[in-house]
Amino acid sequence: MKYMAATETSLISQAAEKSAEVVVSVRGLTKIFKDFWNRPKARAVDNVDFEVRRGEVFGLLGPNGSGKSTTVKLLLGLLNPTRGFIEVFGHSPRHVRTKARIGYLPEESYLYRYLHSRETLDFFGNLFQLSRAERQNRAQQLLEMVGLGNTQTRPVGEFSKGMQRRIGLAQALINDPDLVILDEPTSGLDPIGCREVKDLIVALARRGKTVILSSHLLADVEDVCDRVLIYYGGRVQAAGTLKELLAEPDTLRITTPVLSRQTLERVLEIIRKDITSGEIQVDNPTQNLESYFLAVVQKAREAAHETSGARSGASVAAYLRAGVEERPAAERILEKLALPQMAQPVPAPKPRAPVAGPKLDEKKLEALAQAAAPQKATAPAPAPKPPDLSKADEKLSSLLGTKK
Repeated sequence: MKYMAATETSLISQAAEKSAEVVVSVRGLTKIFKDFWNRPKARAVDNVDFEVRRGEVFGLLGPNGSGKSTTVKLLLGLLNPTRGFIEVFGHSPRHVRTKARIGYLPEESYLYRYLHSRETLDFFGNLFQLSRAERQNRAQQLLEMVGLGNTQTRPVGEFSKGMQRRIGLAQALINDPDLVILDEPTSGLDPIGCREVKDLIVALARRGKTVILSSHLLADVEDVCDRVLIYYGGRVQAAGTLKELLAEPDTLRITTPVLSRQTLERVLEIIRKDITSGEIQVDNPTQNLESYFLAVVQKAREAAHETSGARSGASVAAYLRAGVEERPAAERILEKLALPQMAQPVPAPKPRAPVAGPKLDEKKLEALAQAAAPQKATAPAPAPKPPDLSKADEKLSSLLGTKK
């Protein structure tokens, strides 16, 4: 009996631990849009089930109009489901405190055109009731991370689409969210920006953040997602890990260094003896275009080639890296957002060396000091004596007498 009781307790604790790890739970989710007369117009999401766990990068895939963005809006509480069950952090998506733990990058960047970058981040940080010092600190770090450190006072209405996506990503992280929902985050970005966003997503997952990525760009999802859900017509057509979905169990690949002609012929001869059907292909492995592009750009940078276009972001100031183990820049910035800010001791200023300059007259300095010092009260000065006018009268009389 004791053994059975202990086993039941263990199973209950494991179930509780497992449920605690679930960040998003969706069961039978259905959304039907209706027209003015309340007639069904479109079934955007049809009986969808899935779970997203803590620290996972979960991908929503599908062609345009397949139901990805509708699912995201349902998770955010922006739309009400027609049927089904949604739970985010154990609460309804409309729960106010639950919303405070979510960061969202919409498919289109809805920004105030006349605010510049710092004002934009300050506005969104104020919505989460962050202190002024915390807003300024995070805004500076995020702008450097997304490569907009040099455009802090430029109105976002003048930004290109790629730059608006960068500032949009920064505002999605201003509250240090536990769940980050990104809807087409790399839309409009150049290959370097795409790589930086994907590195950032991986860094978020390493710190226990949960990321839901909605995209129709398969290369982006393949690089970062742990599990994916493939939509078509509002229904789930496939789901699972990328390894499960992409593996081809009927074929085998062997990768070796370059072999001599004789060795290669012997290997092929052995393989042909055991294969009754199918074709044997021998070729050189290739890298994808993104990796090749980034390698070319890195080589150009090392050669000190200049460019007037956008540069790589994710650079951190030297004083922020002091005493910190070297890691990817995006990870170091996010670590500062995730960890509580600690007061740093201010080093004592170093004494300055005397600067050579013209010598001043000591008497002049004393005179200036006396003039600047408050004057002591003294006795009133005596009234001046009236001038003696007798000699002037005599001279005036003599002049008048001569005229006569």
